[in-house]
Amino acid sequence: MYVGRIVAVARNKNGKYGAMYRVSSRSFPNREAKIIDRNVAVLPKQGFEDDIKKNPFIAYNCLKIVNSYGIVSNGIHTDYIALNIEKGLPVRDAMVIVLNSMDYEHDALDTPRIAGVVNKASGKGYLGVVTKRSICVKEFELEKGNAFYVATYEHTIPGSTQSDDNFDCESANEACQYSINGGVFATLEKPVTSAALLESDSDGYEIATKNAV
Repeated sequence: MYVGRIVAVARNKNGKYGAMYRVSSRSFPNREAKIIDRNVAVLPKQGFEDDIKKNPFIAYNCLKIVNSYGIVSNGIHTDYIALNIEKGLPVRDAMVIVLNSMDYEHDALDTPRIAGVVNKASGKGYLGVVTKRSICVKEFELEKGNAFYVATYEHTIPGSTQSDDNFDCESANEACQYSINGGVFATLEKPVTSAALLESDSDGYEIATKNAV
């Protein structure tokens, strides 16, 4: 099944919190996730820079860290959700305000905006989506081994049916690979690149990226 872009919030079996973002694409597969100053950006690969002229939505920051929060999304709303959280807004409010104001991507496919936030201090994760017809932000109490996700197509409603109870990654690099071909994500088609953050043994998160193609 093809579900497009995917965001996920998770807690591994040892209790560490994390978040993942995966680009799945039929139209623009020549992209990669790159770490830039402790953030992660999705960019065209070398030689495919002109793809941005065809679709300006394909390049953006997909992962940011603000204190105990990790933020992932499929567009520039990553930056604005992070900024609102940094200003002190509750996570739900930060996500609702940004998703409501920016709306879905007004492209040929009316692509939804999706986002995920994990807070290792509170033990909670959040998933949000705005489509042409609806907006939803849901809070999750993350138990050990849980991963919850939402995607731009087909799986567009956050909830228990879009979950994995066997998330056991011990590093951000493993989480990247997991989002590409592990667990519930293994049957979701056309992975291109991924980014992930996972709570580290020190005070913070480690981040990683991995290309699927």
